[in-house]
Amino acid sequence: MSTKRVYMDNNATTPLHPEVKKTLIECFDLYGNPSSMHSFGREAHERVENSRRLVADFLGASPEEIIFTGGGSESNNTVLKLVTCRETACKLCPASRREIVTTQIEHPSVLNTVKFLESEGIPAVYLSVDREGKIDLQELNDAVSENTALVSVIMANNEIGTIQDIKKVAEIAHASGALVHTDAVQALGKVPVNVRELNIDFLSFSGHKLYGPKGIGILYVKKGAPFCNLIHGGHQEFSRRAGTLNTQGIIGLGKAVELAAQELPEEIERLKRLKNRLKQGILERIPDVHINGHATDCLPGTLNVSFMGAEGEAILLYLDLEGIAVSTGSACSTGSLESSHVIVATGLGAEYAHGSIRFSLGRENTEEDVDYVLEKLPHIILKIRRMSSVYAGGIK
Repeated sequence: MSTKRVYMDNNATTPLHPEVKKTLIECFDLYGNPSSMHSFGREAHERVENSRRLVADFLGASPEEIIFTGGGSESNNTVLKLVTCRETACKLCPASRREIVTTQIEHPSVLNTVKFLESEGIPAVYLSVDREGKIDLQELNDAVSENTALVSVIMANNEIGTIQDIKKVAEIAHASGALVHTDAVQALGKVPVNVRELNIDFLSFSGHKLYGPKGIGILYVKKGAPFCNLIHGGHQEFSRRAGTLNTQGIIGLGKAVELAAQELPEEIERLKRLKNRLKQGILERIPDVHINGHATDCLPGTLNVSFMGAEGEAILLYLDLEGIAVSTGSACSTGSLESSHVIVATGLGAEYAHGSIRFSLGRENTEEDVDYVLEKLPHIILKIRRMSSVYAGGIK
């Protein structure tokens, strides 16, 4: 087993930023309930509201438009299930306006929620994508109608990193009277995001994708947008999300956002350089590979590569033995290998789709990490291909 450890799975989750960790430790004794009126509660409330302002400033929003949630999945569910709320449906008027338009490459927290809503009688349309993971805006324009309540399009795909033109999506959706939501879990803190410029109604985000703590997220709700609680109970979060606030999580998220605002421009360029170094190294050293995702409209640290004749799980496990952590777009379930729904949606053939690996770089990665991966990866691919009964490439 190698003693070197390289973490390239930052799209799955990120390590705590050292300054976030320090902030969390400092506030562990801040145990007052932020909803309480005494001094202990007021102290906690002040810290929570400071984080709310930091998040709002980062997004170009107002503090009252920010709701703290348990994470991206809760935020996505909250928005999608608005179409089932009678009170919200009345505001969407007419009652027939209940259809959801989304894409084939959404995160499971969106896709599985929409599938559930379909079982409850809510109609849905799934937009296709091209080979680079981009939706067709004309297809979106044709899909939305007077029956469309909500258009939900992921801002940056979690597997291949492709970034959609959310501003244009919003223009098309609003022209038909539909509301617009974007899952920005992978985008926020990696590319600039301003809700006012995008003119969207809802945005979801999760703190642990931004070197913040797990179990905390946000939902942006544009002022005046129809809304109905997913979680009912007390008056917390302007009576829009009940439950005692996760004070430490909120403070940690606020610190993570504050740091991201300071570090983002430089970090984008650094990650692009590392990604390009890794991409070029793979293309030079390994034959029969396919780079997934858009060539330019892509997250700076996300590189998804498909290797013909090598299953993703095997690549992942061999890399793990070398101390390298990555992710695979495939899922092993009940003894059968299923290709990533994202890779399949791009139209990539099965011979490549089963061998997709996502390298997602982050703030702790270095050129030495990239070179170490490039040292180990070619031998691993060669070993797997030699054992393959389907790969017919030129193995020596």
